[in-house]
Amino acid sequence: MTTPRTTYVTTTIPYVNSRPHLGFALELVQADVLARHRRHRGDKVRFLTGTDDNSLKNVLAAEAEGVPVQDLVDRNADAFAALRAPLALSFDDFIRTSRDPRHRVGVERLWRRCADSGDLYRRHYEGLYCVGCEQFYTPAELVGGRCAEHGTEPRPVAEENWFFRLSRYAGHLHELISSGRLRVEPAVRRNEVLALIESGLHDFSVSRSGTRARGWGIPVPDDPEQVVYVWWDALGNYVTSLGYGTDDPAYDQWWTGADRRSHLLGKGVVRFHAVYWPAMLLSAGLPLPTDILVHDYLTVDGSKISKSSGTTVDPAELVAEFGTDAVRWWLLREVPRVGDADFTRERLVARANADLAGGLGNLVNRVVTMVHRFRDGRVPGRGTVAEGAVADGAGGEGAGGEGAAAEGTERLVAVCRDVAGHVDDALADFDFRRATAAVWRVVQEADRCIDGTRPWELAKAERAGDRAAGERLDGVLAALVGACRTLADQLGPFLPESAAQVAAQCAATDGRLPTARPLFARVGAE
Repeated sequence: MTTPRTTYVTTTIPYVNSRPHLGFALELVQADVLARHRRHRGDKVRFLTGTDDNSLKNVLAAEAEGVPVQDLVDRNADAFAALRAPLALSFDDFIRTSRDPRHRVGVERLWRRCADSGDLYRRHYEGLYCVGCEQFYTPAELVGGRCAEHGTEPRPVAEENWFFRLSRYAGHLHELISSGRLRVEPAVRRNEVLALIESGLHDFSVSRSGTRARGWGIPVPDDPEQVVYVWWDALGNYVTSLGYGTDDPAYDQWWTGADRRSHLLGKGVVRFHAVYWPAMLLSAGLPLPTDILVHDYLTVDGSKISKSSGTTVDPAELVAEFGTDAVRWWLLREVPRVGDADFTRERLVARANADLAGGLGNLVNRVVTMVHRFRDGRVPGRGTVAEGAVADGAGGEGAGGEGAAAEGTERLVAVCRDVAGHVDDALADFDFRRATAAVWRVVQEADRCIDGTRPWELAKAERAGDRAAGERLDGVLAALVGACRTLADQLGPFLPESAAQVAAQCAATDGRLPTARPLFARVGAE
């Protein structure tokens, strides 16, 4: 895998008609892992998230509460930004489309560039509009007369709007996606987009009347009676946050000049990101994203997590109850690359207790305790069979080493040596479950190593005068400490807080490891 030099990672920006839910937390955590992983591999990374403030959904929610729209938007946007601490997020930028001075000027510039290309025109339109999707549908696109995404009946709307000539770009988009120049993952979503294009693309409305929008949103340049369609407005955040429309050099560095421009999004908005947005960029003469990375949904009792439906789980409350790493670990270990995942607290508790408390925490405690018990806290070093067996750095530099691995540690040393490559491959495929499974093989192999080599029996034989048993014990302990250090290194993008704790537990001070202490308390009740 060729390591890119500059990586720009983004999430979608959610409507702020209510507080955040666990479904969006999934996307935030996935993006955070990609950003941390690429930083760890030496990339320059910019990680962007934010909120979509200019939606009609936000206006209607404010009306229902009887509060000013800006007040509702500010309150809920603050709740999204506040997920940084409980979810241990490392985003570099957070854009708010109603407040950020970078945004409006960039949206206006993007609009004018598409207008200059001849791709914007105004005409009367009548159609069925789903407020939940902020999108017009044809009757053929509905299921039993209802929006497939929200299960609601779209409202009939008739007005004069600006339209974008999407149909002009059908052939170009098909070639970009089918060739892989615009990568859409996983393949099931790529095929879905290609089928959509092949069925025929129709020009779409890119403005709303100011009256229907209640005056909320960005006015269309040179047509103040119209408001820029919320999706046009929102999609622009990926470049407006970089100063597109100003002289900010960040745009050239992170958009024009980036090696990878990766958008993470849910399957319900693939059309907007893999069709509308690339067509807008082609019209404006701007570079396209390189990767459209699509996740499926979380469900609760089989129903999609959704603010509008009331089926929701508050991620901040979940972290307060179970801890940051328990929540992150469930999202990364349980959610498949393709297919929805059903969330329950029982599943989260079971995974945290089995993997974190009973797996990782127990392993580190056992290893550190044995080093103290058998070697007074000092990790065996050079001059023993362990030379070269201590995994260190990304993937365990020297895990194979110049010397031979101690008898019984060969498989563990090999797993430590290879884990970085497996993680790289899995994350390149946008497969977090496979990536975490690759890391977890180190825990499993370390446990097998302990069971197979039985260090306590080697120590007993050494005390009885068996020098070879003592040398082998040195090698086993060194390999086990090396495995724990490899875990600390490779878990960093997934569980940053726990990885730091493991690293501290396995770091020698004045030649000795700290006294073993529990890293994880069991959570909840299984």
